[in-house]
Amino acid sequence: MLHVKSLDEGLELFKALGSDMRVQILKLLLENKQMSMNQLASKLDITNGALTGHIRKLESCGLVSISNDSASHGNQKLCSVTTNKILIDIMQEQRADNVHVTEMKVGHFSSRSIQPTCGIATASGLIGFADDPRYFDHPDRFNAEILWFTKGFVEYTVPNFISRNQKITAVSVSCEISSEAPGTNSRWPSDISFSINGVPLGYWTSPGDFGDARGLLTPEWWPENWNQYGLLKQLTVNDQGTFLDGLRLSDVTVKELNLAPGQPTTFRMSVLDGAENVGGLTLFGKSFGNYGQDIRFAFSYAPIQ
Repeated sequence: MLHVKSLDEGLELFKALGSDMRVQILKLLLENKQMSMNQLASKLDITNGALTGHIRKLESCGLVSISNDSASHGNQKLCSVTTNKILIDIMQEQRADNVHVTEMKVGHFSSRSIQPTCGIATASGLIGFADDPRYFDHPDRFNAEILWFTKGFVEYTVPNFISRNQKITAVSVSCEISSEAPGTNSRWPSDISFSINGVPLGYWTSPGDFGDARGLLTPEWWPENWNQYGLLKQLTVNDQGTFLDGLRLSDVTVKELNLAPGQPTTFRMSVLDGAENVGGLTLFGKSFGNYGQDIRFAFSYAPIQ
């Protein structure tokens, strides 16, 4: 995958893809896996000299690679596409000086209660077997990049590095989540509840478990009929209340969370047994889904007056 982290960084890539001829070259290489310069020039009905300029442009952007086929007569140059996905960050993340950010992998939970269907996996493969909650305790879970379950919870203990002469004014949690259906189902609602330090914050109804398109970051080994991507949600608790993506979730304020200086913070995501929509939870890490991030915790702080 080619990851472009800003519009400025991607300028040469955009120029390369702005040519109909270079797009046609990429299409031919994707169809044929690998082609020689002579084959490409003949197929496109252009000279080798003209083709060379286009190939160099694609190569400099990381889209195409060139290798020598020494086994063939004349030591031909072979071209092939080097990336299968392009991820472009349009908006740049702004981090203020008075915000401390911690990211945790999805497998770094400190407590859990899981009911099948369920599973946990790293970027390279399943940990144990699907639908066996025992593998949520496997040592490999600390490298997990995705987990899913029908009912229960996962809880994370987040370190608090804010100094004792500061007070926490807001807490934000960002992660990619969805429901958990047998297979996939874009219409599979699930009420996912959130709490911090044991204080219930409210719930969000996930609309479904998405499999209509392959996740941009989802590894090639991952089955096509399994959870492919989720929705990026941001939960924020400040002195005004609790908000999800800017919309009020509840009236719970940051003062009610008992965020003591130097003390860790617990964050829990649950699918409760008595919820109206018990549709499970899938949690995506940076190697799965569409957003390339782990669970991100942000603590805003200010001097104690």
